[in-house]
Amino acid sequence: MVIDDIGLWCDIGSADWGQRPALFLDRDGVIIADTGYLGRAEGLRMIDGVAPAIARCNTLGIPVVVVTNQSGIARGYYDWDSFRAVQAALSAALAAGGAHLDAVFACAYHADGSGPLRIDAHPWRKPNPGMIIAAGRGMNLNLSRSWIVGDRAHDLAAGAAADLAGGTLVAPDKGERQQALELASPQFIVETAANAVAALARLVDGRRLTP
Repeated sequence: MVIDDIGLWCDIGSADWGQRPALFLDRDGVIIADTGYLGRAEGLRMIDGVAPAIARCNTLGIPVVVVTNQSGIARGYYDWDSFRAVQAALSAALAAGGAHLDAVFACAYHADGSGPLRIDAHPWRKPNPGMIIAAGRGMNLNLSRSWIVGDRAHDLAAGAAADLAGGTLVAPDKGERQQALELASPQFIVETAANAVAALARLVDGRRLTP
């Protein structure tokens, strides 16, 4: 649901995870194909193997949280009703693979938006950590042991700013990889993977992310 009547979306299932670490995922380019400002449910294309990978995290008791920038709303390409329809289609596709999301956070604000949605660097818009911090507070998560997977360096930058344990970039673009690797520090681990399926397998099998 839109929680500020304008540009912030928050949908949380269980509100108390007892300080478990979470898996934060960007949406477009990680769970679904990035087709550019997706505003139609029929345009949704799942990335192969992601549903079973998320289902494995569900089974292990790892909360799975989507954090997504949605500037298409600010730019007038689609609205929150369209976003809701896409999310419903995504939930159905995941359920078909035995998976589910435990929470979804979205930020529509953008510097190129119109009217009240025209806000530059809103605290919730990645690379700012607002969505992750809100999830941590609203779901009682242990952010210091949590991880983020994204296809842009700014996804990982948000994770670093929220003091997560680390992040995995799933992007072939050399520029994005370079920017992501520059975020690495003793406090924040940066990894790369071919796709989200490989990233999640490495996180779970390597015990980087455990409930």
